[in-house]
Amino acid sequence: MSIPKALTIAGSDSGGGAGIQADLKTFSAFRVFGMSVITAVTAQNSVGVQGVFNLPPEFVVAQIDSVLSDFGADAVKIGMLSTAPIIAVVAGRLRTHGQGQIVLDPVMIAKSGDPLLEPAARAALVKEMLPLATVVTPNLHEAGALAGMPVATEADMVEAARRILALGPRSVLVKGGHLKEAATDVLWNGRELTRFTAPRLDSTSTHGTGCTFSAAIAAGLARRQPLGDAIREAKAYVTAAIREGFEPGRGVGALRHFVASW
Repeated sequence: MSIPKALTIAGSDSGGGAGIQADLKTFSAFRVFGMSVITAVTAQNSVGVQGVFNLPPEFVVAQIDSVLSDFGADAVKIGMLSTAPIIAVVAGRLRTHGQGQIVLDPVMIAKSGDPLLEPAARAALVKEMLPLATVVTPNLHEAGALAGMPVATEADMVEAARRILALGPRSVLVKGGHLKEAATDVLWNGRELTRFTAPRLDSTSTHGTGCTFSAAIAAGLARRQPLGDAIREAKAYVTAAIREGFEPGRGVGALRHFVASW
């Protein structure tokens, strides 16, 4: 029996709602065997982030080689990469191992709008990671940073997707979760434009939505779904997980990753 396998390369969220933890929960929800490479360890909870420790690049390399030399991966999801040296080694090892299905969630800007990457790391992300991506999944703030323009409307999203595609990825999915009306995402692959729309939910359970969405897309690709189908199923999953979210702590609520079972 062949089990689809997906690898997440991202930071650890000690609060369990985002990062590596959210990715592994999502892979399991899609019946995909999940593996992980940790790039950073955070001390965080529902109220905020109290500390971040970036792992040495050489140990990130050791994790990647350990996992891919034995298990391999049908798809890779990439989240928090933190520094230019980590970005460089991740890109290099993925090229060496010949990974073809890569979902890049460019964790560049926090929900508050605060930058999460230094300028050197941002430049490395564009140069090293974007050309490897099957699809890159920026939110409005991140799309604006990558495209060099403000992104506030659906028309802006389309133009940003076109500009980002020119930087090297095979497809660009600009996420509209921060739009004022419907939560519409825009996919551009250089040939056709596809819109994915879901109703806006009045919920505070939004921590880890970006991580979960990109991990769900990676799970679909690991299961050999076409990209459009993987995005459509991932969006339905995330919408349900937000709708059934809960508040495990005193701050932002969590998604219900196993929404179909509990």
